[in-house]
Amino acid sequence: MTTPAHLTHFWGPTGTTTPLDGIVVELRPGGRFETTMVGADGSAYTMRAVYAEIDRPNRLVWIEAESRMRTEVTFLDLGDGRTEVVTHQTDVPEAYATAEARAGFATSLDRFDTYLATLE
Repeated sequence: MTTPAHLTHFWGPTGTTTPLDGIVVELRPGGRFETTMVGADGSAYTMRAVYAEIDRPNRLVWIEAESRMRTEVTFLDLGDGRTEVVTHQTDVPEAYATAEARAGFATSLDRFDTYLATLE
């Protein structure tokens, strides 16, 4: 979740790519977190955020610059080699709360799960 070389494999919904040169991770409170997703038609969407909290290896929090949406990702060691990842968002813009946006977010989580399986 904090290494561009990994993020490039799963960041964004199905049908998008996130090129390595479109990812910025300054992993410190106040540091930048930016990703540029590219659609199949070549359209680009850049997410710009600032890390609010970093509690390795338990939690990451960032706030998006444009929307002010706050994303908190918590990692819970299940003790058997597995980790539960919980994403909680607040101040979600109305456009992101649609069924279509939620479905896109779910495909991103599926991509994350698929990529993690390649690392085992």
